Amino acid sequence: MSDSSASEQRIDRVASELAACLPALHRALERRIAAEYPHPKPPEGQLALLRFVEQHEGATVREAAEALLMKPNNVSALVSQLTERGELERRQDSADKRVAHLHTTELSRQRIAEVRDLEEHHLGRALLSLTDGETDALGSAVGALKALTRHLHPATR
Repeated sequence: MSDSSASEQRIDRVASELAACLPALHRALERRIAAEYPHPKPPEGQLALLRFVEQHEGATVREAAEALLMKPNNVSALVSQLTERGELERRQDSADKRVAHLHTTELSRQRIAEVRDLEEHHLGRALLSLTDGETDALGSAVGALKALTRHLHPATR
């Protein structure tokens, strides 16, 4: 077997395992959080939008849609839902009245922090069950996973 063929097989194996493992990890974490989160948990799209706006205060609907790989009209609908619930604010652009800038509210920042704390708690407890070598391997893999995410995300290319 050539080095090229062996390398391709290794890449195929890693890709297959990541494709199976990452969604399962996400679902398991989501179930843990849902069991302990004291409020109605927003759907994933709303939570993704809130997290994006928290990190990019003042972003527009179009910017959020591009970053989240969603259609602007879908993001606009999410913004309307979150605005009605008091979790997001739309502020009109002073130069262009057609443009609105998105801002999180105190309520949404508090709830995002609660979800993040639960995520970190559950992941931390799970990490404690691993060997030092496994934990080190995961720590080393975080940078590679971030690079992989950037490569797959067209808005960051």
